[in-house]
Amino acid sequence: MPSKHIEKIYLEDSYYHVFNRGVNKRTIFKDETDYAVFLSLLKRYLSPEPVKDRQGREYPSYFGKIKILAFCLMPNHFHLLVFQTERDAMTKLLKSVCVAYTMYFNKRYKRVGHLFQDRFKASRIYQDAYLEHISRYIHLNPDNYKEWEFSSLPYYLGSKEAAWVEPQPILDLFQGSSYEKFLSDYSEHRNMLRELKHELADM
Repeated sequence: MPSKHIEKIYLEDSYYHVFNRGVNKRTIFKDETDYAVFLSLLKRYLSPEPVKDRQGREYPSYFGKIKILAFCLMPNHFHLLVFQTERDAMTKLLKSVCVAYTMYFNKRYKRVGHLFQDRFKASRIYQDAYLEHISRYIHLNPDNYKEWEFSSLPYYLGSKEAAWVEPQPILDLFQGSSYEKFLSDYSEHRNMLRELKHELADM
């Protein structure tokens, strides 16, 4: 689960687990189009090639300043695992993406006001073991994580690739071990704990 130790001063050359949710825990992704728009915004700001708007103006680019190592979008929240090489890259990326997405969402659903619950939360990751754990936590967010379309798991399993998603730093930690097995082992353990919790509740 996300760390309780939330950082407010961010450092360069550091890994962070980033989290945000809808205001009042409201739904922020209602259908596949919403998920696709949010992912396209990440791609826009992390593209190695300049991306321009309809007037020919270039959007800000954070390519080389921050890497997305893992992600998962859920109906009312999202998780990112990032590595930033510049102190303010994460803040700038999240502001660009969330402001643009809020404008899209409000226009599409004819609403006004904030969409996200305050500013994002970010926890710095100090150890490789915790880095592995966070990537697994992110990918196991959906109960049907193997079929969930809106996470970076397909990039880890080799069925998708993109310049703006970089799973290799995490995969390199496994030194030939199976990342898929790493997920499924914990998933089975989690299911056992759930079953035990239900059994105890019925006693």
